[in-house]
Amino acid sequence: MDKMKNMTILLVMFAMILAIGAFVFANGRSDVELATKDPSVLQGQVQKVVISQKDYNYYPREITVKAGQPVEITLDESLRGCLRSFSIKDFGVNEYARTPEDKITFTPNKKGTFNFACSMGMGYGKLIVE
Repeated sequence: MDKMKNMTILLVMFAMILAIGAFVFANGRSDVELATKDPSVLQGQVQKVVISQKDYNYYPREITVKAGQPVEITLDESLRGCLRSFSIKDFGVNEYARTPEDKITFTPNKKGTFNFACSMGMGYGKLIVE
């Protein structure tokens, strides 16, 4: 009986360790799929960026892309409310992504650092165009 009880406790602890490990792994994942990290990116290839929420703000708060190459931004399921209304005024981007399947696309035509924000300015970040 004690052996069965010890085995049950051991299995529960193992399951908890796996669950905690999965949580840490999922929250530490890279939410950015930037083509610009790969020096072999071809001109015109779409630079894909996935934005999520961390500490009640956009994450990542700084995104780097290349000028002259299309950008496709996806707002994942963690974003709610006004954070789904995404704007980069300098590039004429002002879109509401109702679902994570909605894509925000544009081509940055000038280099520099530009602000992005939600419709209420509560969520914000920087777009760096190289």
